Amino acid sequence: MNERIPVMEHISVCICTYKRPAMLKNLLEKLSDLKTSGRFTYSVVVVDNDELASARSIVAEYMSTSKIPMRYDVEQRRGFAHVRNRAIEKADGDYIAFIDDDEYPHSDWLYNLYDTIKTWKADGILGPVLPHYDTEPPKWILQGRLCERETFKTGTVIKSHVFTRTGNVLLVASLFHDDLSPFDPRYGKTGGEDTDFFRRMMNKGKSFVWCDEAPVWEWVPKERMERAYFLKRALQRGAANSRRASVVSIDTCRSLAAILLYTAALPFCLVMGQHVLMKTLIRDCDHIGKVLGMLGIILVKQRSC
Repeated sequence: MNERIPVMEHISVCICTYKRPAMLKNLLEKLSDLKTSGRFTYSVVVVDNDELASARSIVAEYMSTSKIPMRYDVEQRRGFAHVRNRAIEKADGDYIAFIDDDEYPHSDWLYNLYDTIKTWKADGILGPVLPHYDTEPPKWILQGRLCERETFKTGTVIKSHVFTRTGNVLLVASLFHDDLSPFDPRYGKTGGEDTDFFRRMMNKGKSFVWCDEAPVWEWVPKERMERAYFLKRALQRGAANSRRASVVSIDTCRSLAAILLYTAALPFCLVMGQHVLMKTLIRDCDHIGKVLGMLGIILVKQRSC
């Protein structure tokens, strides 16, 4: 009697891109030779949010030389949710990985995510996003660790959507089976649809675990090292967080109190150093953006580069 050969599980690696040809090319090159150790197969899905399909030639070049299967599509509706939802539609894996077009992984990135999701039997695995600076950053960025994100020990269960994102994640495909638009288009171009997705999944009892051995590196170009960039991102982040908040609530009172506190502290922070001043300003703008967003005032209508 012939034994049945087990079918390996498949991972669809999804990339949402918009006018970043050099970064996208670098990412695709890194994805050409990922470690699998024969435990799974993978393919790549690229969804271009540029209606002119500016990424098509880069993808075509990749497909002509790589053995990794790839799908390419264009989502003409601008907005992170639209392009992520289109990527989900085009993916056919048992698992879906997301990595941003301005990031790149090590060769064992996907293997470590997969190994962790099998070990912990989680619904999703999140990994670190580390900064890769184009040029030497100002001291206030390094001292304030403004481009560094929270990390955790492998196996840590992530219980707050505050620490979630789609920049480096592996998810079981079944999370998307019951929703034709898992990422809410109402978030538009400002972002926040990914943390909203994780918040809803956590409310349903889905589990997400950290894998510290699966980092990706995010390019930090010169334009992201300007003070205005950090403050605009904070205002945008606050506006995104306001979508689930009520104007009359304890949360609003906390934000108003935080604005008063942080604003009053600014002169003292300046004496303590530029990095302390910037961290305080960013926190201040987070709450200002949130309160204004509750009032329907959106100062930053599109996420910066």
